Amino acid sequence: MQQTHTPVNRYPMLKSEVERTGYYPAFVLDSIDGLLVGEEVVEYFIHLEATFDADELRRHVTVLLMTPTRLLVAHVDEFGPDETSRKPYAASTTEVVRLSKVETVVVARRVTDPDSYSTSKPLSELVVTIGWGAVSRLEMESADCGDPTCEADHGYMGTSSNDDLSIRVSAEADGPAVVAAALAFTSALSAAITPKD
Repeated sequence: MQQTHTPVNRYPMLKSEVERTGYYPAFVLDSIDGLLVGEEVVEYFIHLEATFDADELRRHVTVLLMTPTRLLVAHVDEFGPDETSRKPYAASTTEVVRLSKVETVVVARRVTDPDSYSTSKPLSELVVTIGWGAVSRLEMESADCGDPTCEADHGYMGTSSNDDLSIRVSAEADGPAVVAAALAFTSALSAAITPKD
């Protein structure tokens, strides 16, 4: 059965926000356009950030789309000129994950002046980590028995964590509206993967 194509143009707010980044909007929109295959966009988040590649400043955009059944992730990076091209170029990578595969949504919040915190006060920073099992991080350290004089080899111990996608936004660098949008996306995703009775 052929999938129905759902053009991004059906979502003028999403299209407008991608265009407002000024970051190769036609290429970014084409990169996410084919991912929808007939499904509606329930929630989305767009994050533009600067990265450093040696001495060069490069831009990177991440677009997260949530449909009723899937999490769609698109990354677009800019490169060059370099040994492969005399002109600058951009590359996109997309990933489609069934919502049923999303295992963890970790939200780390930071506020300044916590004594005066209220729900109406914006967060100063938000780090969102989403895991669906494609990438695992293993942190190892030497095990010990607690005896500081013991010289026996107790092997290693470690922790494994799902770390497929991590995004950091801050009110200072990105603006309070971007932090709020990241939090809204995270809340919607958390609700979508919560088992229903």
